Amino acid sequence: MRILIANDDGYLAPGISALVEACEGLGTVDVFAPERNASGTSNALTLHQPLSLHTAGNGFRFVSGTPSDSVHLALTSGLIPRPDLVLSGINNGANMGDDTLYSGTVAAATEGHLFGVPAIAFSLAEKGWQHLDVATRVARRVIEHALA
Repeated sequence: MRILIANDDGYLAPGISALVEACEGLGTVDVFAPERNASGTSNALTLHQPLSLHTAGNGFRFVSGTPSDSVHLALTSGLIPRPDLVLSGINNGANMGDDTLYSGTVAAATEGHLFGVPAIAFSLAEKGWQHLDVATRVARRVIEHALA
C-alpha cells in the first residue's frame, strides 16, 4: 500500500504530521505539500512561473505552489511510484458547503481523484488545532474503512 499525503496549510502544519501518524503501519507514505499556507487556492495550478521542489529534514517534500501543484507533481514527476490512496489534511478549520469550492485541502484530494486515485480530505471543525488528537484517531478509522 502506498499513500500520498498533501494539504493546504503547508508542510510544517501540525495537521499533516497528524495525518502521517494516522497512517502508521498502513504502508509507505509520501508527503508532497505546499511550502507555505495555500488555503483558499481551490484547484489552481501554477502555470506561469517555475515550481521548485525541496525535501525537508523529516523527509516531507514541499513545493513552491498550490496543493493541486503538490499532488500533480507527485503523480506525474516519476519521483514516487503511483499511490493507491491520496489523503489531504488534516485542515486547520472546517470545509463544508460552499467552502469546499475554495478549499485547497479538498482540491488536493480532487487532484488525486482526477488522476484516478481514490482520495479523502480531512478537516477539523474549528480553527486552532484543537482536538487534533481526536481527528487523528477518526482519520485512522476512516482510512482503514476505505482500505477494507
